[in-house]
Amino acid sequence: MSGRGKVNVVIGSQWGDEGKGKLIDLLSKDIDIVGRYNGGSNAGHTIVVDGVKYAFHLVPSGVLYPNVKCLIGNGCVVHLPGLLEEFKILDNRKIDYKNRFFISDRAHLLLDLHKIVDGLKEEQRGKDAIGTTRQGIGPCYSTKMQRTGIRVADLAHIDVFTNKLQQLVSETRKQYGHYEYDIDKEVNLYKSIYSQLKPMIIDSVPYLYDALQNGKKILVESANATMLDIDFGTYPFVTSSNPHVGGACIGLGLPPSCIDKVIGIVKAYTTRVGEGPFPTENKESAGEAMRKVGHEYGTTTGRPRRCGWLDVVQLRYTQMLNGMTDLAITKLDVLSGFDELKIGVKYSINGKTIPSMPAHVSDLAAVKVDYISLPGWKEDISKCRTYSDLPINARKYVETIEKLVGVPVTWIGVGAGREAIIEKRSSAL
Repeated sequence: MSGRGKVNVVIGSQWGDEGKGKLIDLLSKDIDIVGRYNGGSNAGHTIVVDGVKYAFHLVPSGVLYPNVKCLIGNGCVVHLPGLLEEFKILDNRKIDYKNRFFISDRAHLLLDLHKIVDGLKEEQRGKDAIGTTRQGIGPCYSTKMQRTGIRVADLAHIDVFTNKLQQLVSETRKQYGHYEYDIDKEVNLYKSIYSQLKPMIIDSVPYLYDALQNGKKILVESANATMLDIDFGTYPFVTSSNPHVGGACIGLGLPPSCIDKVIGIVKAYTTRVGEGPFPTENKESAGEAMRKVGHEYGTTTGRPRRCGWLDVVQLRYTQMLNGMTDLAITKLDVLSGFDELKIGVKYSINGKTIPSMPAHVSDLAAVKVDYISLPGWKEDISKCRTYSDLPINARKYVETIEKLVGVPVTWIGVGAGREAIIEKRSSAL
């Protein structure tokens, strides 16, 4: 790139729900554009500002800063009625997003029929259900790859939109049986939506290119997380897109050479929602305490999250894929009160060490995890604002993570609020 602009990417380093939204919100104050590159309303970002909680699903987290422009990229699947509901939240809170919120015309539309199909597919799987959010994400990406999907650009050609919708309904009814779906009502709804959102719909490729040429700072946010990546996650218990750093280039149309920092968000322990292997899951009192104190319930589904100890084997794998330059540890405060903390450091199967995450879920489910133990701390750390404020055992925990993963920790979250974060080292983007 000949321009002076640069891109920093924030990715989830575990199975999601790491707290990406909070860091993106923190960093956005010095950013020109925040772009979302994958997923849809299956993701949830929660931000707390001055005691007010914001729960977003499609809206990029930088929207709370009036100087920041927000972009939903071509790699996303967008349920426009749901996006309008999120706009209502912003309207009610007097947050002006007009003239600074944009949607790529190449993004695919997630329709209610995709949600219906998602539920039907899960029911067909029976005991082998994947545990999707039933938000229609997989079926929408499927129609995209089958080249039968409907894109935002099709809204400008309503006859094309209507024909594609009729074909989709016909094809899915053949596959799953008849289901109720009012095509005319849906077409009229999207005509109305298009009239409202038309000023926001742009060709995002030249938009981002020009921004970089003019020295703008772009912060890119991932939905979901690396261990849910369709290629590199715990397949098939994954999402339908690429949340790892490579997805940022595809999902926003960015050249790899413009990426500066890759910031990995790491919860101080590990959680996951839905089915699939989870080597360090703790089904005893420790896991229950993490869930209770950390309020570990899904933003999108409300489902209780499975909780367990930090898994360094998994984090090293994430580092191999993403080349993270910085770590942000979140929810360290949840671990206050534990007498002992454990970190998973080695996998083995039948006594043989497994150097990384195995590709097959049966192998991953069979691993034995070796742990190291560290002393915990009793102090409430939610009011700590400098690294030296933390108890020595909390600092030892952070420094152990740095050493084991091989990536420096730059930020440490110690509470839900925007202000409850410690900057361990310089974080200029």
